[in-house]
Amino acid sequence: MIYQTYQPRLACGATLKEPPLSQFVEFLWFRAGESPSETQSRLLPIGSMELVINLHEDKIPLFDSHSRARYGSTSGTRICGAHSKGFIINNDRRVAAMGVHFKPGGNAAFFKLPAGELHNQIISLEELWQGRATELREKLLETPTLSTRFLVLEQFLLTMMQSPERCPAVDFALREFKRSPISPVRTVTEQIGFSDRHFNQLFRDQVGLTPKRYCRVQRLQQVLHLLKGKKQVDWMEIAFTCGYFDQAHFIHDFRAFAHCTPTEYLTQRSFHPCHILLPT
Repeated sequence: MIYQTYQPRLACGATLKEPPLSQFVEFLWFRAGESPSETQSRLLPIGSMELVINLHEDKIPLFDSHSRARYGSTSGTRICGAHSKGFIINNDRRVAAMGVHFKPGGNAAFFKLPAGELHNQIISLEELWQGRATELREKLLETPTLSTRFLVLEQFLLTMMQSPERCPAVDFALREFKRSPISPVRTVTEQIGFSDRHFNQLFRDQVGLTPKRYCRVQRLQQVLHLLKGKKQVDWMEIAFTCGYFDQAHFIHDFRAFAHCTPTEYLTQRSFHPCHILLPT
């Protein structure tokens, strides 16, 4: 299985009036290969939006997060809103997909819809780009090499980029949450001067999650980073390093996102820390 990421280049050279692509996009990615059997994975929340393009077929199935039963599908190009809970994907026998991992709030440069309206939602990109999503997928299919596909995707994003309606207070909070992910949310919001209700709405419109949910997701991501590559873990140390009150609080929060215990996660994690391979 091939999994490759690509950092967007700074858009230089004078023709662009908008900010560089790398200001809004964390990375582009590509995944391809074949697996011996069809399985399912649970994707854990990442705190931002993701664009996914299936290059194998022009549809992507949707699954109920509890029963794991299929209930429909999107087109082969879809947008995953910021999630505060995991969701199910199918690991087909043959995989060929590309995607865009937006920075938190970076979606504002490409979609005018408030990010909060896509909270825990997955929809066909056609609903937002009206024909351009099909055009993008067709261009990628016509492009023979991976390196060129990354360039095609990057250039396409540049053509779709608009002046984002971003709130300076939200940008400040995102920087502070990144700098000190285990600090209480109130420590940051008290510096902003808005009421909690007003700031929560501003943050949700731009990022897709409330500040509290966003910080919980970032703390989960910190846990996954610390667990990467480890088989033996001091769970108490992990809990306190990541700012949980105690081990019980850590396990409760982890189960809320992952639908499994931290110990079960170690045996079920897949090729990526946010992918949990589910039993057949």
